[in-house]
Amino acid sequence: MKKTSIVDIYTQNNYLHKVVTIYGWIRNNRLSKIGISFLTVYDGSSTQTIQIVASKLLSNYYTEIIKLTIGCSVKITGNLILSKGYLQVYEIQAKYVRILGWIDHPELYPISAKKHTIEHIRNFCHLRPRTSLIGVISRIRSTVFQSLNQFLNSYGYLWVSTPIITSIDAEGAGSMFKVSMLDINNRSIIKNNLNNNTDFFKKKVFLTVSGQLTLEAYACALSKVYSFGPTFRAENSNTKKHLTEFWMLEVEKSFSNINEIFLFAEKLLKNSIMDVLNNCISELLFLQKTIDKNIINRLNNFIHTNFIIINYTDVINILLKNKHIFTDDIVWGKDLSSNQEKYLVHVYFKAPIIIINYPKMLKAFYMKVNDDNKTVAAFDILVPQIGEIIGGSAREDRIQYLDSRISEMGLNKKDYDWYKDLRRYGTVPHAGFGLGLERLILFITGIKNIREVIPFPRTVGRADF
Repeated sequence: MKKTSIVDIYTQNNYLHKVVTIYGWIRNNRLSKIGISFLTVYDGSSTQTIQIVASKLLSNYYTEIIKLTIGCSVKITGNLILSKGYLQVYEIQAKYVRILGWIDHPELYPISAKKHTIEHIRNFCHLRPRTSLIGVISRIRSTVFQSLNQFLNSYGYLWVSTPIITSIDAEGAGSMFKVSMLDINNRSIIKNNLNNNTDFFKKKVFLTVSGQLTLEAYACALSKVYSFGPTFRAENSNTKKHLTEFWMLEVEKSFSNINEIFLFAEKLLKNSIMDVLNNCISELLFLQKTIDKNIINRLNNFIHTNFIIINYTDVINILLKNKHIFTDDIVWGKDLSSNQEKYLVHVYFKAPIIIINYPKMLKAFYMKVNDDNKTVAAFDILVPQIGEIIGGSAREDRIQYLDSRISEMGLNKKDYDWYKDLRRYGTVPHAGFGLGLERLILFITGIKNIREVIPFPRTVGRADF
């Protein structure tokens, strides 16, 4: 018999009063004195579960069914009917229950029926998808991933796979993981091989912090492109908002400018949240009960709120007028602190903001220098709870300015010869941005720690699995 998923049962009407077969895992087994076992089963397709009514008349009732514990996997065939109980809509009157997988030592099972903290289940990332919370986050993450791809495809953007292993530092910050085949336990071999370029790639290579520079090569030929994949930063930061491995959406558009690209970024953000509201309502209702009671109103308000556009210099002036609120220094040419960002978004504007025209010393070498020669055509989008969620800029398309910025940043010019070719041979104005997928999921779900919104988090001191 064809397999039926729980989400199908709750979203379609053609299964009622028919024989169905479902596969899933036990979430609860409630035994009745009259010889009936009420099994709660989930299959990962929905926040919903289905109640299975298993009678003592079943051949394996006493030998197997009454011994089922949370986590056991089962195949069940039976009649789907409306439930007489008030806790569920449907139930299946079981005709056949087959146990596919038992739980060894149920008393030691880390994802047992008792309530566990998020920190506890984080220690079992290979098992935590079995919890309702991580299941909800995973389905929302998948919806957002698909939404971003579909949105860009609808606007004619082509997906380009950019290198994960690179020899260049796209951000000029130096926080990169080195990749080597050399024996790290033998220092003399490492020193000799590095000096003679005999390592695997014959040069120093790293895990990428951004695919943007290589993506620009395709933008300067195909006009509208994007990449979507893992990136890596070797920053010694162990906060609730930082990961060392995370997923980044990067978008590049030729014949574009900063104003066009940040308006497009705002539209992309709102579209992905609208798709979650339209497609993940049961997940949002679960989060409304457990994490954020205002989540649906918050997301609805977000997609109907106009973002505030403001210059960095004007931001500094606003903060200076209210400097008595802060303990952080407020200086033109310095990055905003998280407290300052929160004040701007939550208190002063009460809306998401787009800050533009940052001092050039704060930003990467590839950002287009403005006429004042002090600022660059860069922007950051700040949203409630999270702070910066998107960063982007117009790219410097004038080779003489690019040369100057590379020198100012102390970068090796030879490493960027190929990048300057994009300016030598038919240069075009272009712009782009990067969106951190995990930060977007944090904002949508209301989860407080970024380690919960990626399947297997990598942070300082932790690279399990």
